[in-house]
Amino acid sequence: MRIGELAERTGVPTRLLRYYEEQELLTPDRAANGYRDYAEALVNRVVQIRGLLDAGLPTKIIKQVLPCLDNPCTIHVTDATPDLIATLERERDQMDARISCLGRNRDAISAYLDAVRRG
Repeated sequence: MRIGELAERTGVPTRLLRYYEEQELLTPDRAANGYRDYAEALVNRVVQIRGLLDAGLPTKIIKQVLPCLDNPCTIHVTDATPDLIATLERERDQMDARISCLGRNRDAISAYLDAVRRG
């Protein structure tokens, strides 16, 4: 698919998709005319990248965890420094806290809707 279709399907502007490519987060094929050709699997990849960026991870860390996004991480990681590990643990813990908060908020909204519907 072309970059415009990927942008439309993911809600990510084409400018950011090009940036992801510059950061080596995406690797589209190139047609003979030089146009980018994005595989269907990259739709989910872009959504995952966007989610990690929204969670606060910088692109350099996302690039390192990319091999583990699609499948359970089966690669042998040799370049994980103690600083990277500490950063990822901190980010994971912050995500867990946000997930917990979102769950509580969802439950509160559901309880409110139930009360409203009961009248």
